Amino acid sequence: MATPYPELVLGFMRLLDYPELGRPNDLARWIETYVDQGLDTFDHADIYGSTVCESAFGEALKAAPSLRNRVRVITKADIVHAHGDTVKHYCAESDYISSAIDSALQRLNIEQIDTFLIHRPDPLMHAPSVARALEAAVEAGKVAQIGVSNFLPEQWRWLQANTRLPLVCNQSELSLRANAALSDGTIEAHLRDNLHWLAWSPLGGGNLQAGKLADELARISNETGLTSTALAIAWLRMIPGTPTPVLGSMRAERIAEARAGLQAKLPRTDWFALLEAARGQEVP
Repeated sequence: MATPYPELVLGFMRLLDYPELGRPNDLARWIETYVDQGLDTFDHADIYGSTVCESAFGEALKAAPSLRNRVRVITKADIVHAHGDTVKHYCAESDYISSAIDSALQRLNIEQIDTFLIHRPDPLMHAPSVARALEAAVEAGKVAQIGVSNFLPEQWRWLQANTRLPLVCNQSELSLRANAALSDGTIEAHLRDNLHWLAWSPLGGGNLQAGKLADELARISNETGLTSTALAIAWLRMIPGTPTPVLGSMRAERIAEARAGLQAKLPRTDWFALLEAARGQEVP
């Protein structure tokens, strides 16, 4: 049975932007602060900081071993950065995925990855063999559950058709600024196939304060006292299936604002007013 997701996941993609968290003890205190508040799930990928972010998390757990049994980790693999004469590419091959899981466990200093995701759909992926590698990792206790990231419906359905394990989630972009999924059937595909949506860049890549959307957010903020961040999170959580925001910011203020949005519910008219402002046109 899939592990239920928390209301908010804290992402580590931008860890290197926070030098104050550069020492293991300082990062451990940061992690513990949010675990104590009920935010125990942290999002990683091997390409974040070219593995440095996973390694830093692991060093923090070494500094505070009691945290190891209190955290849940999502991590991803199959994107390979360009190096030398080799172009950036995807590598969803069975041996590569198996090795990536083992390497992530070592870097993160954990015994089990809560949720392992194929980071990007690889057009050369041989789904049956990748499925066997994922199943083997689950059977060995290295991974608790599996999912995908940035997959379209037929892409995740092909992988699902080749494995007896359920795909529990798809981590994909969704926000006021990235809202096409509301009109093209993608939301409904997630619901039909029972994939939870983990929404990366839930604040629109920091691009909320521009154009008509900024004006509409300011209006609703004046009426409710909620910040733009809180409103963006509240808007996201009203979408069917209640997507989980994967917050990129590690700033205490931004996390607090996001949490305030988790508790808010917008009137339907305000929800559509924000969508209209984001799209720059009335709904059809």
